[in-house]
Amino acid sequence: MSTFLQKLYAYHAWANHDLFDKLGTLDQEQYKAELHTALRLINHYYVVARIFAAHLTGARHGYTSDNTDETPTLGDLRAVVASSDQWYLDYLSGASSEKLAEAVPFTFTDGDKGYMTREEMLTHVALHGGYHRGEVGRILWQLSVTSPWDTFAVYLHQSEPARRQGG
Repeated sequence: MSTFLQKLYAYHAWANHDLFDKLGTLDQEQYKAELHTALRLINHYYVVARIFAAHLTGARHGYTSDNTDETPTLGDLRAVVASSDQWYLDYLSGASSEKLAEAVPFTFTDGDKGYMTREEMLTHVALHGGYHRGEVGRILWQLSVTSPWDTFAVYLHQSEPARRQGG
């Protein structure tokens, strides 16, 4: 079990939750195009997370692309992202260090072959989500909307307030 990966995924879930809260405050009609772009970005990193979940378990994922043709609603996407985040937290709670170190062959949706350890896959999914949350944050900034504080340090100090007393 990796304590670091568990914290990373708790942060990832926290950051996703905050991002959906912020997007929920937007005027859906006034910012229709920007919201659509944000949903496409989030849906992309959600689909990639599901693809890698399948790689981690040896299951078939059924995706032929790293996004879907249809764009989910904000509410629907929030629900499936939260479910996916919980899946990863549950996966990590039962993953031994030996299991995380195992390398797994897989095929990307474009047909290219891949080979990564489970730990590398998990790290990729979390970092990939953070990258695209940053893109959504930039969209919010362009709308003069303050984006969530999507940083690991903020998460650690909010989730463990005693850290403020340390050092």
